[in-house]
Amino acid sequence: MSLILGVETSCDESSAAVVRDGKEILSHIILSQDIHRVYGGVVPELASREHIRTIVPVVRQAMDEAGISKQDLDGVAATVGPGLIGSLVVGLSTARSYAWALGIPFLPIHHLEAHLYAVKLACPDKPFRFVALIVSGGHTELVEVRGEGRYRLLGETRDDAAGEAFDKVAKMAGLPYPGGPAVDKLAAKGDPSRYPFTRARLEKDSLDFSFSGIKTAVRYAIRDDPGLLSDENKPHLLASFQNSVVGVLTENARRAFRRSDTGQLALCGGVAANTRLRASFEEMAAGEGVPLLVPPPVLCTDNAAMVAAAGESAFAAARFAPRNQGAFADLPLPFEKKSINA
Repeated sequence: MSLILGVETSCDESSAAVVRDGKEILSHIILSQDIHRVYGGVVPELASREHIRTIVPVVRQAMDEAGISKQDLDGVAATVGPGLIGSLVVGLSTARSYAWALGIPFLPIHHLEAHLYAVKLACPDKPFRFVALIVSGGHTELVEVRGEGRYRLLGETRDDAAGEAFDKVAKMAGLPYPGGPAVDKLAAKGDPSRYPFTRARLEKDSLDFSFSGIKTAVRYAIRDDPGLLSDENKPHLLASFQNSVVGVLTENARRAFRRSDTGQLALCGGVAANTRLRASFEEMAAGEGVPLLVPPPVLCTDNAAMVAAAGESAFAAARFAPRNQGAFADLPLPFEKKSINA
């Protein structure tokens, strides 16, 4: 039995959680930073300062809600990359200090691996073996999970992440930040076939993505016809944009699954909270006759519960960090193979 405190500060959420045995969430606190709404996107320096102000009270609240003392902890886990370097340093320094003061291991966690453990946390009775689409504001990857620490990259974005495309198009449409949820809500009222957007064509057998083109297409469509931003047309514009992005994500995931023998599909990351994407994956998985593993929305966005769950695995394998563990803005997930793209 293990009790792991997780700390997450890779972007603009200050989060702390206590998880028992990598399965049971005893407490889970997420504090989002509203200050960035004024600027229409995350300002790294402001994010770092907000983390400094809030992370210790957030950790204390997580401990109080879990009903445990610091001495009950077996380890402290924190995201060490990738992410905003200033934000990462705050969480890492806080977690490392707790671990050092308590004489317990500090567990360094890769942000993308944590998203994979959100699937395990939400579906503890399912084998940790699946093809996962990790889709967020900063990442869009197809990963084959063959067990704990065994990952193979199947496809990735060659330019922008899907979540970034959502946020940028939302800004073009005059919607507030964060743009993804706003697009999802308004697109639900629109006709996704009203303005069909061309999807990026890559090599025939590639499982990679490209979303820079559709952002440009939306921009040019608005430039050529400002009426697309009217109250009447905007839902149709956003539904059409969303339909194009979701279609590419779903089809590549289907093709990736068919190249794998894992027998399960998973969807995780912040954009996995998008209702259209979830519905599309449910339909696709049903058509393939396979289980679909999707965490609830609260475990899709950046959160400390998934960090603590990944920390339990690191604790069991004695993957402890050195005292001088640093943070990394760019940190590739260690893959067994770079790709299986033909």
